[in-house]
Amino acid sequence: MAGHSTALTSLCNCLQGMPPVDVEWTSVIGLANQTLTTPALIDFADKFAEILPEDVCGYIRQIHSRNVLRNNRLVAQLEEAVIAMNGLGITPIMLKGASTLATAPKERRGVRLMSDLDIMVMPDEAKMAVSALCAIGYDIDYQTPPESPRWHVELNRPQDVGTIDLQQAAPGPAYLYQSVGHPLNHCVPAPLGRGRLYIPTPTYRALMLIIHDQFQDYGYWLGDLDLRHLVELRDLSNSAEGLDWKELTSLVSGELMKNAVETQLFALAELLDVEIPQELRSRLIPRLQFMRQLMQARFPATRVPFLAMTMLDLGNYRKMVNGTIQPAARRRGLWSLPRTGTLQFLLKAAVAVRAGKA
Repeated sequence: MAGHSTALTSLCNCLQGMPPVDVEWTSVIGLANQTLTTPALIDFADKFAEILPEDVCGYIRQIHSRNVLRNNRLVAQLEEAVIAMNGLGITPIMLKGASTLATAPKERRGVRLMSDLDIMVMPDEAKMAVSALCAIGYDIDYQTPPESPRWHVELNRPQDVGTIDLQQAAPGPAYLYQSVGHPLNHCVPAPLGRGRLYIPTPTYRALMLIIHDQFQDYGYWLGDLDLRHLVELRDLSNSAEGLDWKELTSLVSGELMKNAVETQLFALAELLDVEIPQELRSRLIPRLQFMRQLMQARFPATRVPFLAMTMLDLGNYRKMVNGTIQPAARRRGLWSLPRTGTLQFLLKAAVAVRAGKA
């Protein structure tokens, strides 16, 4: 049986549609399940159906067909929620998987596996949006406390297959969007059935996915790979509109964010063979971060020792947040060690098994 170290390479080859050669299917399918990319293998299964093991091909098709049914229900749920908000004069912005569902052709809806619907409204619309959703049967499952720096509400209904995560800002820390401007400057209006919504441009969607993975999910500090979102970034790059690399670069501010974005783009080029401009995948720190990601994915025991690599960008992090955090925190030196609580949090997260992460 092939070791865990070869499963990532084999899975990425499958996702690229390369011929299946010397594949240890138990490890590959296990990693696909862990990284939530099994439905995305449907094109590979269809392409090589005649030479794939019957149980492998059948399993991928079954997972994909079930995800089609689930995502069709999510689309209907999303349309109902959008119409309810439209009724109060709110046109919401679709984030992450919600934007994919709202734009994907019907025959491609089952490729992406998702757990909830991320929807953004303007801060002055937040209370009205919650009221609109509660009026059609949603209950508040969780709401951030008033002192939280990021407001969001999770709402659910018993009959739905997913929750709604209502937000009033793009994912990740606000200081990472200081060069972006108003989010509607990067969105286009679109219909969804009888509803009206905003869809972020592919480049803005790519930026939000990268910030979500690298900072909201702490992937940059932990060395995680989110293969599902790398597949989505590849699909955005291959879409009719494509990604505007010059625009993406213009939205990046500070060395920390530059390093994180280029780390993700380097992974995209190396793992899924996406053509990335050379100047966006040539610097040392992003290359080192990707080597760390690859090593950790292949040899999970290295995750704790590699936490020391957070020191590479600790100074850049403190430079970036100096203008947005409390005065007491500003007095800490740029290169002083993180607080004990921060180290304990990272250590705990480093050894945890997190769905979707490799």
